[in-house]
Amino acid sequence: MIDIIFYILMSIGLCFVFLGCLGLLRMPDVYCRLQASTKCVTLGTGSILLATLVKTGFSAIGMKAIVCLVFLFLNSPTAAHALAKAADISGIKIWEKPGDEKIYPAKPRPTVDIDKE
Repeated sequence: MIDIIFYILMSIGLCFVFLGCLGLLRMPDVYCRLQASTKCVTLGTGSILLATLVKTGFSAIGMKAIVCLVFLFLNSPTAAHALAKAADISGIKIWEKPGDEKIYPAKPRPTVDIDKE
């Protein structure tokens, strides 16, 4: 029974990692690529680490998998947010499909005067 759970979790993890890699190739801009890769790799690697925990039990390897899982779920969203913020500050534009401005009108961004502060 443990082997079946292991193979299911490992398959789910590998599918998520594959979809994350596919998202990196198919998405049009930095923000979409970042979202696809972060979510898929976090869930994929998390499933692989859970599969490792199921297979090895609460041994030294299982405890390392738990620690890696905690660090992964804490650091991956934080790193993605930092990368998206850096891309926004550097002026990288969001991909706009022609015709989307009618459906999703652009909101003006507030301007910040650095000299005032």
